[in-house]
Amino acid sequence: MRTFVSAVAAILGLLLSAVAIPAIWADRNIVQEDGFVALAAPLGQDAEFQQRLAVATVGTIDTGTIPDALAGVVKPVLEAAAGKLTGLPGYPAAWEETLRKSHRLSFADPASLPPEADTSSSLTLDVAPLVALATEELSRATGLPLDAPDQTLISVGQSDQRQLIERLSAFAPLGYPLAIGAGIAFALALVTARRRWSVLVSVGFGALVLAGLWTLGSQTVQNAVLGTASGNGIADMFRDAFVAAASASFASWVTGALVAGGALLVAGLVTKVASPGQRRPNR
Repeated sequence: MRTFVSAVAAILGLLLSAVAIPAIWADRNIVQEDGFVALAAPLGQDAEFQQRLAVATVGTIDTGTIPDALAGVVKPVLEAAAGKLTGLPGYPAAWEETLRKSHRLSFADPASLPPEADTSSSLTLDVAPLVALATEELSRATGLPLDAPDQTLISVGQSDQRQLIERLSAFAPLGYPLAIGAGIAFALALVTARRRWSVLVSVGFGALVLAGLWTLGSQTVQNAVLGTASGNGIADMFRDAFVAAASASFASWVTGALVAGGALLVAGLVTKVASPGQRRPNR
């Protein structure tokens, strides 16, 4: 009976862990604002990403109020502003504020969003802080009074993906109680086991299997997200870069599971060899 209870508890712990780990990762890195910013902030330090984002951002500046006679002067200034944008002192703060405003829009209650926001989209970028920085630079260079918009909204994803955000927001925080349940199950498996080394080996092997399943699942999700197109260059550029960063972040968690699984396997084998029942009697 003890062996049966131990086996069931170990399996239950692995099943709970299979859901808990991805859920906790999603909550810490996607749902929570600080985690989202920390994950996406390094994208603004990538040289290629910076340049493409700067060019796209400057291209959204409304120059309709500039007289036609000055259009020829403004165009090279705009091109120069795109090249200087990422080097301006205010760029890091503007990029971080862009991420924070975008996260608030994307994870807010759709009823609280401004009318300009597409509530059917899975993610809404607000690049207004970057546009304001570029507008300020353009105004300084030309001497023309230009007003930056309060919001510059860009929808990322397809129309049926808003529900995914809502489900993720509700599901991800459940990872913590599931992790606690997994810990209790593993403890019960060890306490009730006749051979504790077998529990360590089983759980360690299970962790290796879970790591493989998480890797396959992550790749499947990555391919599905990258297979969608928003029709907006900035949106697709951010999507591609963010998905790559998220995949790398989750991969580090998977690596941790591999290390933990290997350590449990080794610990189980060492425990088996060192246990009194495995020693040969002295002749």
